Amino acid sequence: MGAEGESMLQLAAEAFQSRNFDLAADIYECQLAGARDPGSRQELMVKRADALTFGGKLPEALDVYRQASEIERLKPVHLASLVEHLSASIRRQDAGCGQGRGEEAGAAAAAAFPGAGATGCAHADFHCRMCLSFLFEPVTLPCGHSFCKRCLEREGGERERERPVVCRQCRDSSRVADVQSYRVNVVLSGLLAKRFPALHQAGRLRREGNGLYAERKVEAALEKYNQAILMAPMDHILFSNRSQIHSSLKHYKKALRDAEVTCRLKPRWSKGHIRKAQALVSLGRTEEALREYLVCLSIEPDCRLAKTEAHKLLSHLLAPVTDHGPEHISDYSSILSSRAHVKNAIRVPFQTLSPSMLSSESRLPSTPPAQRDTSESGEGKGQGKPEVWRPVLCFPLKRKRRSSEEEEAEERRQERTDENKRSRSGELLDLTHQHVRTRVRVRVVFIVRSSLHPEPTAATDSSNCDGGDVLEAADLECSLCMRLFYEPVTTPCGHTFCLQCLERCLDHNPKCPLCKEELSEYLVQRQFCKTVLMEKLISKYLPTDLVERQKIQREEMAELSNLNKNVPIFVCTMAFPTVPCPLHIFEPCYRLMIRRCIETGTNCFGMCLADNVKGFADYGCLLEIRDVKFFSDGRSVVNTIGRRRFKVVQHSERDGYNTADIEYLEDVKVEGVAERELESLHDAVYDQALVWVNSLKTEQKERIEGHFGPMPEKDSELQACPNGPSWCWWLLAVLPLEGRAQLPFLAITSLKNRLSGIRKVLLFMAQCRHR
Repeated sequence: MGAEGESMLQLAAEAFQSRNFDLAADIYECQLAGARDPGSRQELMVKRADALTFGGKLPEALDVYRQASEIERLKPVHLASLVEHLSASIRRQDAGCGQGRGEEAGAAAAAAFPGAGATGCAHADFHCRMCLSFLFEPVTLPCGHSFCKRCLEREGGERERERPVVCRQCRDSSRVADVQSYRVNVVLSGLLAKRFPALHQAGRLRREGNGLYAERKVEAALEKYNQAILMAPMDHILFSNRSQIHSSLKHYKKALRDAEVTCRLKPRWSKGHIRKAQALVSLGRTEEALREYLVCLSIEPDCRLAKTEAHKLLSHLLAPVTDHGPEHISDYSSILSSRAHVKNAIRVPFQTLSPSMLSSESRLPSTPPAQRDTSESGEGKGQGKPEVWRPVLCFPLKRKRRSSEEEEAEERRQERTDENKRSRSGELLDLTHQHVRTRVRVRVVFIVRSSLHPEPTAATDSSNCDGGDVLEAADLECSLCMRLFYEPVTTPCGHTFCLQCLERCLDHNPKCPLCKEELSEYLVQRQFCKTVLMEKLISKYLPTDLVERQKIQREEMAELSNLNKNVPIFVCTMAFPTVPCPLHIFEPCYRLMIRRCIETGTNCFGMCLADNVKGFADYGCLLEIRDVKFFSDGRSVVNTIGRRRFKVVQHSERDGYNTADIEYLEDVKVEGVAERELESLHDAVYDQALVWVNSLKTEQKERIEGHFGPMPEKDSELQACPNGPSWCWWLLAVLPLEGRAQLPFLAITSLKNRLSGIRKVLLFMAQCRHR
């Protein structure tokens, strides 16, 4: 191919990228005229077919795909665009009509069972967001959301080498570490088992069945799943796994029935459609299997298994007739002969088709399989016990139930039909290319127009949704405070505590209060998220107790928020209004105090000097928290600034730290001659202070300004602030005075007396310098 051809192909690729599919298809068609190499012709045909597909010309695209397959059988990579387009078409179809049908189904379920949740069951709030089934052995992630332990282990194993595990609810992966290290939530697991014993028992049987299946004891695993379905007949996971077991035993019709029930119970669960497709392939119904794989891709576009199998089946579908062999012809010819309703569906505009016509779910047998002949293809007569079938009874019956004689007659008619089809296989080998084009187009269009929406039903078995023991407040008590859980959080070791209770314990020891497992890494995050399901359980089953617990909590917070009564006191050093005061917090009692100040929203506490008699001095300064930086071991650096002076009225203590009833101090204002004298004194002392500051060595001055900031300017209004000029407090903080010498200045409420005291100190400092 010359330079001109290369440039045209580049132009076609650019047109395709810019979604000008008609232009791209025309360019590829022109290039085909000059192509002689079979490989090049096939590549150009596939690219033209891709452009036609995305341009909305699917029938024409299928003809081109078929012509390309005549050169050489198409590989999966050639069909990626077609599979993507077909699955996207199903997704658009689902979005266009799914909302109304979902509302109808929800209304039907709500009418049938008024006490049920959105999915028709009282336990709808307690589903795993990964498998969409009832939570079994729940594990709570640091983000507060819970999933089945097995689901998390499977998710972690699949993504170990690709990308980190992401929470399916909040999409957060920053706090999800090694999921293998997380334990079952002890309290939540016990509560769900008590409230929903049947569902919990079904989960246990499912786990036992999985173990037996892994040991290749397939018959024993099947028995476990039969028992589990009796306990939880609306659990789609049970039917999906039993479908897999039936496939292992080569009971393909039973496998298909279980897969169909799975899809009806959870239409938007991709794995159910995979199970159904696998059963259909085993039964030789490849067209329907392809549709199910496409439905799966419309739900989960990144499913590798569905992509791979869809590519294989579509390649087989588009292959020339002679490649299929006689054994496949009868299956394909059914589209042209016995399925007249499919032809009618294709001739009718899509908008006029009813969901029951489009959906394969309407073919779910309305007769319980227990009444049907068990001698199916691939099964020996008398093998096992009759299969227990309950969920089918939950679905509305579309036609009158037939007798077993009618069922046997129907099966005999079907066998005769299959024999007739096989006898016609030789004739079908002589189909013309026109017939092949029609066959491919009909089958693929039928696949695209198949709906994944089931009939809206009240298919809900409420008998097993509830009925366990009633939860009591004692079941939801924190083991530390012995009260109802408030803001429950769960540690990686699986134990649950009130948030405040756990934080107080971790202040003293970074280990779980119950099992003593190390929680240092958990403590480093400092982001304790509430266990969502635990809060739902409390609000749903103990609403009165929750209201009382919230009332107690509000009263405690109101008491802690009072900045006059029981104000927390940090006994350490001198602090002054408007002056920064950084603190290093390492003692457990002060960790608790700082945390409470932040939780209440006051962000304030008092600072006082120590006193050998009373515990702390009678005067202090209220500090406001501006920033907190935590270390991995629980220590923190708190950046605070002084706000107001206070006098201690009563000394007290709370939870290991000091508190006090206080009253705030303000300077007494003066007027007239006294005010003018105050201004004169203020200017003189300020100038004197400025001289002393400038006399300091450069290194000293830099250290002072780095810690306290530069010296403030003079205030234009001396008495505007209740604490007086800010430069006075800055100067007192930097003067080389002991705390006991600084303390009296806090108690002075006369600005004139405070300025006079500062003047005396400055004179003393000047005299010392000249000696």
